[in-house]
Amino acid sequence: MPVRSPRHLSVAARAELVSLIVLLANLFTVHLKPVSSLTGPAHGCAYLFVVIATWRLNQAPAATKVLAIVPGIGGLLALRQLDRVDTVGVQPEKVIPS
Repeated sequence: MPVRSPRHLSVAARAELVSLIVLLANLFTVHLKPVSSLTGPAHGCAYLFVVIATWRLNQAPAATKVLAIVPGIGGLLALRQLDRVDTVGVQPEKVIPS
């Protein structure tokens, strides 16, 4: 059975990346404390959600679960790996002519 990347994992992976970009942009520019205090916990929650959601996928390969641990882009890497496994893993059956 092919592995499909769940929608909630896709949303959380994108939220993880966007929140990291906002955190780093704030850090290297104006460094506003309210922005840091808002996006820091949001990034942490999105990261944990991505890791836990990926590890709970029973049909996901071990490499995909390890990729999810990479902070910042791990969710997108895991999604890419899930899509790759989905397309490579499904091969048409060979029909033996009778």
